[in-house]
Amino acid sequence: MRRRQLETQSDRIEAVLASHRVPGRVWGATITPRFIRFQVTTATGTRVNKVSSLSEEIALSLGVRSARVYRQNGAIQVEVPRERPETVRLLPLCQRIGQAPPLTAVLGLDEEGTPLLLRLPSPDVVHVLVAGATGSGKTALTRSLLLSLAFYNSPDTLRLALIDPKGRGFQPLAGLPHVIGRVAAGSESGSKALVWLVKEMERRDAAGVSSPTIVAAVDELADLLVTGGKVVETALIRLAQRGREAGIHLVACTQKPSAELVSGLLKANFPVRLVGAVSSPEDAKVASGIAATGAEKLLGRGDFLLVAKGEVLRFQAAYTAEEELTQTAQQLRGQCDHPLAGAIETPSSS
Repeated sequence: MRRRQLETQSDRIEAVLASHRVPGRVWGATITPRFIRFQVTTATGTRVNKVSSLSEEIALSLGVRSARVYRQNGAIQVEVPRERPETVRLLPLCQRIGQAPPLTAVLGLDEEGTPLLLRLPSPDVVHVLVAGATGSGKTALTRSLLLSLAFYNSPDTLRLALIDPKGRGFQPLAGLPHVIGRVAAGSESGSKALVWLVKEMERRDAAGVSSPTIVAAVDELADLLVTGGKVVETALIRLAQRGREAGIHLVACTQKPSAELVSGLLKANFPVRLVGAVSSPEDAKVASGIAATGAEKLLGRGDFLLVAKGEVLRFQAAYTAEEELTQTAQQLRGQCDHPLAGAIETPSSS
């Protein structure tokens, strides 16, 4: 971005502040793939809410759809969306990171432009719930999460159980050598896959084993619960409560994890939430599990919040096009010059 454009935007922010008798100066700016964040210093005694109340005027002056004003690191931040946002592509990001720790997924870039990683075996993670309205990018985020796990971990240490009721979300990942059997497309196949996972968990518990790690990914969780009924709910609750010791982790996507669709007992076992754009503050609270996260103000298309242990971190999700997903799956399969070690009996082979 041109320096002159940043200076022009800084001058406009200062002009809005001055017109409302708020002495202030823009002294720096941080450019992220999705936003520009201006650092503003005001006169001693100026209240932050006096500046935040001018967010609409600032947005109008800059010609953008919205402006977010908040306090961070001893300064007031004015965050505005870029006219031409940059896509955070997963594969170049993985190459930039180099080798990641075992069983660690790449989520994207945080507000400082730092790669954001998520280590599934961590006691603070274990299971992950991805929530957001249509267009928020939750399926794209989950696909990138799963692909990054496959990118860094061999099929000997990681297996993927993909449950896709609509048969569209996870199909590009079907060629990965890590996938157990086939993608479980449809509610009936999804129910059978979950029942099998519970049996596998019980077998591992009895044998005292927990490897290879299995990541069970569920797209459209609410839809599967509605069509699968008590069998699906019971299986999911058991896996969420006991799966960690057996090396089984859940990654589930849903538009709105309301109590009517997803029970509190099930949601309580998802300590990490990845929350995309939602339509209202009420939906934001339901999705994130805590109030006042601001998820209703997210811009969609990969603009997400990581919610864990009561803390909220905003990030831009990594994206992988369907063609890249398919090509990378084929490349990883080609690198496996031997059958999967310790093959697991799957529902499709039983």
